[in-house]
Amino acid sequence: MIDVIIVNYNTAHLLARMFAACDAAGEGLALRYWVVDNASRDDSVAVLQRDHPGAFVQVNAENVGFGRANNQMVPHLLGDYVLLLNTDAFVQPDSLRAALDVMQRHPRCGVVGVRLTGEDGSLQPSCRYFPTPFNVFLNRTGLARLMPWVRLVDELDWDHQGERECDWVPGCFFLMRKSVVDEVGLFDPRYFLYSEEVDLCRRVKAAGWSVFYTGATSVVHLGGESAKSASTITQSGRQISALQVESELLYYRKHYGLAGVLAHVVLAHLGDFVLSMKNFIKYRRFDFINIHSKNGKLISKILKITKYGMYPTK
Repeated sequence: MIDVIIVNYNTAHLLARMFAACDAAGEGLALRYWVVDNASRDDSVAVLQRDHPGAFVQVNAENVGFGRANNQMVPHLLGDYVLLLNTDAFVQPDSLRAALDVMQRHPRCGVVGVRLTGEDGSLQPSCRYFPTPFNVFLNRTGLARLMPWVRLVDELDWDHQGERECDWVPGCFFLMRKSVVDEVGLFDPRYFLYSEEVDLCRRVKAAGWSVFYTGATSVVHLGGESAKSASTITQSGRQISALQVESELLYYRKHYGLAGVLAHVVLAHLGDFVLSMKNFIKYRRFDFINIHSKNGKLISKILKITKYGMYPTK
């Protein structure tokens, strides 16, 4: 049996498509749906109760965040596998079997992700490596080309039809063994949104399990559908900038200590300066400097609020 955990937040318009795709992929497999509605303001709950009566639905009085909402379903899990699935992720008919095949061929595989694409078929980052203050700085500033030996978070220049081990896979389609959940738990509740799956995969790998990517199948992922209903999304990565900054600080403090947080902040400010100068030289416009200055101020503000990445704000 596969327990499918779905966290919904203001995505009533996507539920029918998401469930239909998953039902089709699960034909011949035993699926059980566990849905947490994170205090949606649209008619999500009514749609779930009317159109998907077979799903167990828990309605939260407030939005508790992505990771914490998933964690609420852990006591209910009954099967051998757990699939975390976003409401804006639409599986292909062979997605579940392809992911299960990887699990069955690799006994120490604890997590499997698949190839992610947009509606237009464009490749999304699907097979990723752990972020560090330095590799994020190199990628953001474009200086990575000067140091090709540094492994970046996303390396897209390879055949994504294949299979390989990696550090982490995105949480929109995230298949785990139930035994791994029993051993390491699910998400760290300090992350309200973003970085929770990176942290989880670190713990999975630290416990001796591996994380695999397979390109044998794909999932269409829209991205940002819940987030854009709550706040402004950055054009780069379709993420809420303040939450992204906070999660990065929490992650670096947990895994790299205070030195890691300080290195991240210094390199983030340096990156803002590099980008400001590059854009000014290229376009002769001062507004880019203002944009990067605002980013630096946001980082400094959240650094102070979180006590240097020690405590979440939500």
